[in-house]
Amino acid sequence: METNTIFIKKAHILSPADHLDLTGDILINDGRIEKIGENISADLSGKSPEVIDAEGYFASPGFVDVHSHFRDPGQTEKEDIHSGAAAAAAGGYTTVICMANTLPAIDSPELLKENLGNASQEAVHVLQCAAVTERRGGQILNDLYALKEAGAAGFTDDGSPIMNEALVREAMIKAAEIGAVLSFHEEDPSLIGTPGVNDGGVSKALGLKGAKREAEIRMIERDLTLALDTGCRIDIQHVSAKESVELIRSAKKKDTRNLIHAEVTPNHFSLTEDAVREYGPLAKINPPLRTEKDRMALIDGLKDGTLDLIATDHAPHTKADKNKEFKSCMSGITGLETAFSLGLKNLVLPGYIDLNKLIMLMSANPAAVYGLNAGHLKAGAPADIVIFSTEESTTYDIFRSRSDNTPFKGKTLPGRVIHTIAGGRKVY
Repeated sequence: METNTIFIKKAHILSPADHLDLTGDILINDGRIEKIGENISADLSGKSPEVIDAEGYFASPGFVDVHSHFRDPGQTEKEDIHSGAAAAAAGGYTTVICMANTLPAIDSPELLKENLGNASQEAVHVLQCAAVTERRGGQILNDLYALKEAGAAGFTDDGSPIMNEALVREAMIKAAEIGAVLSFHEEDPSLIGTPGVNDGGVSKALGLKGAKREAEIRMIERDLTLALDTGCRIDIQHVSAKESVELIRSAKKKDTRNLIHAEVTPNHFSLTEDAVREYGPLAKINPPLRTEKDRMALIDGLKDGTLDLIATDHAPHTKADKNKEFKSCMSGITGLETAFSLGLKNLVLPGYIDLNKLIMLMSANPAAVYGLNAGHLKAGAPADIVIFSTEESTTYDIFRSRSDNTPFKGKTLPGRVIHTIAGGRKVY
């Protein structure tokens, strides 16, 4: 892609992974940071730089989402790679890893390469996980080596928990051999009545059986044990229950190889099961929103590092998918465009974590888990940068995503993404 020279001036630069906190300038050339610091001098002769006056704004590493659904191929009426990339840019994301639960599933090197070829044309860096098992059926292991060689960022059957423990062990052994990350949707279907709502007071009031917390707890306990035994790096997706946090905390104390990582979505640290009463299908997600005690346990996990990733689980659906009775509507909430505001509102402003910690959870940490060259602001690093305000607010009434299935539609939330720069190009 064509790049240009960009000179960001007078930004409050925050790059916690680089211990950088200063007011200064950033010079971008040929897709990379050429200079960064206080009052830097720049020889711009012969160039036509775009100057961004960022006084009063923050500049940090672009956000990295390791859990998004772009529905491409197969359900592009919900989202395609292009609209998903646009939504990511609007949310300050410069790198997104897409899940494999497309139609067909991304389970062959040929389909993976085709998908990555299409993604390479986009404004932000769109990466792709491949399926662990054939057609995400949970029975036959894919050729993980061939898929990694074809460019898979990691492996997941997301949305389809793998119940065969022997197969999971085999997958972990092979993934460990090739240095790949396995990410897991942890819900035992046998313990779920109506998916997408917690088995508790709200589900009972609505006449629904709901999803038991044990559905998540059992699966996480199994996979933590297997990961420590096999030496496989794992990413436990969208943790929702306080008991799960305790299991992960305990396992991390035994983890001397940095194998265990876990995500929290903005939905789960922002909402509880009561949102199902208020928003109905728009608050239906898997695993479900749970209780206030669970929400606070997730926040405590983010505070102490037990949960080290914020991932959106961006899950677009059409209005027809959502405008049904709760039992039959699709599960999922869009999230790329609102994630930063929700982190600011529900984590930083109440004082649970500081802004540096939020940036780590949304950039450097996810980049490190997946071995990506991202999450840093320093000379020579890729020019993937988000410029944002914590003083201004955003009303979420217009979305770049093709879908707007979120309880936060129409809400005014703190924080505003001013510009997103990916690969040295201003993309938002």
